[in-house]
Amino acid sequence: MRLRTILPMACGLLAPPLSAQFDGFALYNLGGQTTARLINANQQIAYTWNCPTAYSYAMALKPNGNLVRSAVNPGNQINPAAVSGKIQELNPQGQVVWEFVYSSADYVTHHDIALMPNGNVLLIAIVRKTLTELQALGYTGTQAKYPGRIIEVQQNGSGGQIVWQWEMSDRFIQYVDPVKPGYMPIAAHPERMNINVATSGGGMGPNAYDWFHENGIDYDEGLDQIVFTSRFLSEIFVIDHSTTTAEAAGHTGGNGGRGGDFLFRWGKPANYGITGTQTIPAAVHDPHFVQGGTMDGWISFFNNSGNNGNSTIDAINPTRVDYNYPWTAGTVWGPTTYQFRHNCLATASGQSAGELMPNGNVFAAVSDQYMYEVNSSNTVVWQYNAGPQKAFRYTCDHPGIITLLNDPCGITTDVAADEEIEAFSMHPNPAQQQVSLAGIDVTTLRSFAVVDAGGR
Repeated sequence: MRLRTILPMACGLLAPPLSAQFDGFALYNLGGQTTARLINANQQIAYTWNCPTAYSYAMALKPNGNLVRSAVNPGNQINPAAVSGKIQELNPQGQVVWEFVYSSADYVTHHDIALMPNGNVLLIAIVRKTLTELQALGYTGTQAKYPGRIIEVQQNGSGGQIVWQWEMSDRFIQYVDPVKPGYMPIAAHPERMNINVATSGGGMGPNAYDWFHENGIDYDEGLDQIVFTSRFLSEIFVIDHSTTTAEAAGHTGGNGGRGGDFLFRWGKPANYGITGTQTIPAAVHDPHFVQGGTMDGWISFFNNSGNNGNSTIDAINPTRVDYNYPWTAGTVWGPTTYQFRHNCLATASGQSAGELMPNGNVFAAVSDQYMYEVNSSNTVVWQYNAGPQKAFRYTCDHPGIITLLNDPCGITTDVAADEEIEAFSMHPNPAQQQVSLAGIDVTTLRSFAVVDAGGR
């Protein structure tokens, strides 16, 4: 006897068909515009927010249906690529619940955000350093630069407050002047940043101050770690968030015991003085700690020129011992190459997003092209012809989606069996972590699957 029961949720699901989509909705907003949209599996607009200010780059849906988004602050004095200067939380009606402006003549937020489980938001910023300040640290360049800063912002009434901070400039070392700070061999200290490292964003143009162009960020609650990407360094970095702000400015403390130093970096060994293959050839965006599935805990990213100039979504599974990522002196911080690769169906030189989903599907938002999802056989199972700089996937049973759309999964309960079952029941329904069956002779039961209406 076979039995199939369709329920809104399940614990122990069977693998869905290869043609199945994983998610119900894609969330996106085109840069510089004010309308955010949820697109369903049928390529229909299921929900919109008419926002009060122009969108910058990133957004996230909260469990209560509110939208957290980076917005363009109209008074920005510094205007790097994907500048924002403001973070907002909007309710389902598009009204501002709270907002926080981080913009001055000396700093501004830009590019990505990461919504944390506690409701706080991680933001990327650049901060001005004068040429005199930098030269005092052993910098050999001739132009003032703006290194990166990461801040954690907590709602404070209708505004926000910074509760944690990390600075790239606290990582600087140099090996040119023994009387200046941070004098140490570069290749012996990959956990630090060579202040004289060569970047792809050099030059004297109007945005040449944007030093490393940090452009993507994600957070893992279990590890209490942050991953971020740098376009001009062609690298991804992992840092410890379990530190205090004071510890993050130093080199001890936190779960990893290294303060704010890099726990891990990957993509271009030459940046830390080691000869090795450059695995991120040029730009890189949208890092993720993969959640769920066979690659749970891996790190994925959008590698803009990963395959001979064509865009890829790559993933690596770096060796981790507790909270640290071991490194052998004189060698490349491994793995030596990507361990998963999806060759994108279109190519973008900038921004863009990619996500590995627990059922093995890959979601891609190729900037200025289109969004799509492929299954493990690389067959397109969903596509939408809008090319936002970044987009986000949410399951139909995500609490925020349910809040907005009530019953987006189309929940049904049905029983199909090879032979008639006169009395059958299962509880709880909707299913939670376990289910109980009544009216079934389990000794003759060949299979039992609990899935939702979308086949998950």
